[in-house]
Amino acid sequence: MAGGTWNLQNKIRPGVYIRFQSAGGQGLNAGERGVVALCEPMSWGPVAQVQRVEAGANTVPWCGYDITQPQARFLNEIFKGTNRTPAPKTVLLYRPSASGSAQAAAAIGDMTVTARYPGLRGNDIAVTVTESADQTGVFTVATIVDGEIKDSQAASEISELRANDWVVFSGEGTLTATTGTKLSEGADGTVQAAAYSAFLEVIEPYTFDILVYDGNESAVKEAMVRFVRRIAEENGRYSQLVAAELAHPDSRYAINVTSGVVLADGTELTPQQTTWWVGGAQAGAKYNESLTYAKYPGAVAATPVLTNSQIEDGLRKGNLMVTAEEGSVRIEQDINTLVTYTADIGNAFRKNRVMRLCNTVANDIYRQFSEHFIGIVNNNEAGRSLFKNAIVGYLLDVQSSQGIQNFSADDVEILPGEELDSVMVHLQMQPVDSAEKIYLAIKIA
Repeated sequence: MAGGTWNLQNKIRPGVYIRFQSAGGQGLNAGERGVVALCEPMSWGPVAQVQRVEAGANTVPWCGYDITQPQARFLNEIFKGTNRTPAPKTVLLYRPSASGSAQAAAAIGDMTVTARYPGLRGNDIAVTVTESADQTGVFTVATIVDGEIKDSQAASEISELRANDWVVFSGEGTLTATTGTKLSEGADGTVQAAAYSAFLEVIEPYTFDILVYDGNESAVKEAMVRFVRRIAEENGRYSQLVAAELAHPDSRYAINVTSGVVLADGTELTPQQTTWWVGGAQAGAKYNESLTYAKYPGAVAATPVLTNSQIEDGLRKGNLMVTAEEGSVRIEQDINTLVTYTADIGNAFRKNRVMRLCNTVANDIYRQFSEHFIGIVNNNEAGRSLFKNAIVGYLLDVQSSQGIQNFSADDVEILPGEELDSVMVHLQMQPVDSAEKIYLAIKIA
């Protein structure tokens, strides 16, 4: 279904077109958040495919490493959550193509063993071929990774061997015994900017809350800022980008991470690597939750250490910073890069809690209208009343969860549009923000 923003009622495709505006102040179900999209250069895994990695899942099939290993740290950080909000539930993981990448391989007699995927991880694979003591001409072929047998099968001919999760066998003839042959020549290669463009094309049809970019290519950053804005304003699917050291995009769709952290084990993460945790935290937080002062589990210091004036200057510029206090690290203020305000897009939209609310409402109405109303309900007074009742009931649920306040049914008006098949919805809601500034006036008698 089509969607996006609108200024004139002149759309061609059936769909839901949404326009957010600031007011004088500020049968649908509230959908769940918690999906991160990430294009991550890796040393293992299928190339140019979107994989769904669920929270708590074994990460080896997706990236070749256990989540406790450094090569899978990006997933470990994404799935941490905060001290008061849950972790995301899903990562849409995409491994970009890389020039110069190669699959590790080894020759054992007439047999060639090739790593299933390109990358350095293939060099950690070894194969043993052991002749059976009980059956002449029968061999046990074991695939070993990091000293652990991942696959074992018996065969007398090369053609009888089946590919497994780690290697593919090829060749003809009888097997040759070996006490252990390592695969070699596996290479990660170099990811070019064009691979990220391919990722954006592939990921566009998917639904996600946060897009993470952990690199430092300015052209890729700019492309991703444009991407999240375009899919919101043209496709009607609302999300935010989390990236590091952006060149002041001034956008409610972009969150700019400017701090790194030090973990309890001494590992130092750059601002680019800190986007993993920030992105996961942003996706996991609900529309009625703020991440201001939310703590980074396992982090003990922030880098660089900033003065009070530097923090204030960063906040004015729309930077999301983490700061340390008493051995814990927390988000200073849960904001995005919006710093220029208009009559339609006021300063409330700089708060990511407000953006989560707006994005949730927009995505929910888009999804459920397409499923239950478009092409089904008549565009007459009775049909429009059904749509109004659904929106009112939905927003009352949001209000009961303290996402909005002071809402009543009169804040929703459903009118005929300018064309016979169109509907105009006027909706006003007042977001609830979290208390962030407390002023004490203490009088001593």
